[in-house]
Amino acid sequence: MSDKLKVEPPTLPSGGWGSVQEVATILLHERVPIKDSRLLMNQNKPDGFACVSCAWAKPAHPHPFEFCESGAKATAWETTSKTIGAEFFARHTVTSLESWSDYALEDQGRLTVPLRWDAATDKYVPIDWDTAFAEIGAALRAAQREQVVFYSSGRASLETSYMYQLFARMYGNNNLPDSSNMCHESTSVGLQKSLGVGVGTVALKDFEHTDCIFFFGQNVGVSSPRMLHQLQDARRRGVPIITFNPLREAGLVSFTNPQSPVEMLTGQETTISTQYHQLKAGGDTAALMGLCKAVLERDDAARARGDQRVVDAAFLLEHTHGFDAFKAAVRACPWPDIEAESGLTRAALEAAAEVYCGAGAVMAVYGMGLTQHRHGVDNVTMLVNFLLLRGNIGKPGAGVCPVRGHSNVQGQRTVGITEKPELAPLDRLAEQYGFEPPRKPGMNTVEACEGILAGKVRAFIGLGGNFIRAVPDTARMEAAWRALPLTVQVSTKLNRNHVIHGKASYVLPCLGRIEIDRQHGIPQAVSIEDSTACMHGSRGMTEPVAPTLLSEPAIVAGLAKATLDPNPRVDWDAWVADYRRIRDAIAVTYPAIFHDFNQRMWTPGGFRKPLGAAERVWHTQSGKAEFTVPRSLRTDPDTESRDPAALRLFTIRSDGQFNTTIYSPDDRFRGIYGSRRVLLMARADMTRRGLAEGDTVDVTTAVSADAPRRVDGLRVVPYDLPEGCAAGYFPECNPLIPVWHHALESKVPAAKSIDVLVRRAGADQPAA
Repeated sequence: MSDKLKVEPPTLPSGGWGSVQEVATILLHERVPIKDSRLLMNQNKPDGFACVSCAWAKPAHPHPFEFCESGAKATAWETTSKTIGAEFFARHTVTSLESWSDYALEDQGRLTVPLRWDAATDKYVPIDWDTAFAEIGAALRAAQREQVVFYSSGRASLETSYMYQLFARMYGNNNLPDSSNMCHESTSVGLQKSLGVGVGTVALKDFEHTDCIFFFGQNVGVSSPRMLHQLQDARRRGVPIITFNPLREAGLVSFTNPQSPVEMLTGQETTISTQYHQLKAGGDTAALMGLCKAVLERDDAARARGDQRVVDAAFLLEHTHGFDAFKAAVRACPWPDIEAESGLTRAALEAAAEVYCGAGAVMAVYGMGLTQHRHGVDNVTMLVNFLLLRGNIGKPGAGVCPVRGHSNVQGQRTVGITEKPELAPLDRLAEQYGFEPPRKPGMNTVEACEGILAGKVRAFIGLGGNFIRAVPDTARMEAAWRALPLTVQVSTKLNRNHVIHGKASYVLPCLGRIEIDRQHGIPQAVSIEDSTACMHGSRGMTEPVAPTLLSEPAIVAGLAKATLDPNPRVDWDAWVADYRRIRDAIAVTYPAIFHDFNQRMWTPGGFRKPLGAAERVWHTQSGKAEFTVPRSLRTDPDTESRDPAALRLFTIRSDGQFNTTIYSPDDRFRGIYGSRRVLLMARADMTRRGLAEGDTVDVTTAVSADAPRRVDGLRVVPYDLPEGCAAGYFPECNPLIPVWHHALESKVPAAKSIDVLVRRAGADQPAA
């Protein structure tokens, strides 16, 4: 991958010929055969395969092309004909691979043979499956149970995830951190507190009935482009879309539908956001406080005139608790404080509130721009407060819609991947499988990092993902990672977590979801849960890239059999032989959700798990939806720097990546090509520091009292973002985020707000 920065005006609109060209380019680059490129026609279809990238909903009546640019890239990345086997690793030491970029590592192609690191040669060498399982099992049996971590990335199927959590609990711990800990745990905590359910209440059909959509901190054009179909349809009905985001993102500005011949030929585009408010990074609670204040002031005025109430008084009385305390806090909050912390004017917030008050049914869509803050949970509960004011939970066209990332990150939680024992049906598992599950809370992602840094974690099993690249505090974590006695990675492609490894390291290559998974000659199917809590079946549709690969269920079973004592109630081999038996077991554990699982998994549009809040049934302590008062308007009051030269950094993703997978160095929606080592700054902030476009700067964390944290050699790019803020790419800026800089209650790394100091490369002092 080159590192020659070129900056051009951002590409608008999203979609259009740019997306078509990107899809064609990735298919050619990955050498995807013509026959396999036709797989895209089966992507996200009721009888096809579920996309391996984002978790956006799969409609019952899909478009002819029910895939987006990001999904096509993910499919090409997985179905590539490029492979790497024993000969590749014979040519390269692991140390030499450390200098390769993330892109270069994954671009080598699919892993095809199980590998073990050889300390004498510093190379990965082939190992047969039985030996790999036996050696890993022996190491796990010798380890102390509480010192082993079972991580999952969010891409494994419901079947694999269920087996994995059972393996971990039968082993003896609840150390089941996952990628949700790094992104949407603030959602799980905040929505559970407010509504009694840890996931969103919006279904796909609600987009057809909504009168207004609010967006907070979610980049639809990159993170979930298929949602643009629902947004375009809503806009054609005249539905206003009001966006709060520090950057003007292409997908939230305008869209040309690549599936429309008329739009493609004429260049016709749809304006997505009718109001676009570029608030300060971390200004979300303040902005929501302003919206709520404007609503209450309009309600006061209506009551004074004797007009109909603006708030839904009947709903508030019957269905909510804590409204009076919340109302008092809002009234006591001064507008100047709201404006200062949000970076928005009172007039702007009142304009947004006016639209809200005129809409009968309102949805709120959000992403990690809300969750990855010290007060990320407060951000989520404040959004719920805003919706509750006018009864916008539990009615058609209304509700809260967190947009999940990885394709089954929500589903794996549903089947038991959680470090919180109170969220797992431990008593039922005990009865079903005849063992005593551990009751002690396990480690979440941040706690696993803390344990690794402290030397308290001694083994790490990774079911997918690129953990060491995704977590914060990269430099410190990589140094500590090398001291781990055992690391095991179940993977499809080579990544950073293989070249930064423990003292004993194994790489176990697995089938991808899109590949046909035959057990005893019989093709198997798996299932996933989307962002709207609907379950879908998924069939592999292309031949495996190599005959040496095992499926994820087979790998989990192999590890479990080599590690655990035999249990007559768990027939791992029978489960692997027929995945329907796994689904039958899931239905026994979770009958309310998964009854008749095998019969219902191919329901067009999926079958939805019960969500009380969507029916105005509140599983909270009070039995009602809870208003909560935020701790502070300031996003990080205990970690903000007092240095006036500090900028508030937030991390972003490009359209050339999905999570830690980098497809290219380009970000065409932001006009950045050839390099990801950039720092986006407002021109006024550049001028104050004497910086020009393209200057090279070093960035240090302003609040690192315990250890220095820095990223050197970033190129400055002027960009339209609020003064006092800066943006840089994930995961390149992860070294700047301390492990301890996480959300209160949820412990999500606070990657969307960290104070940093910027200095010219090689300079001793920060630019003032």
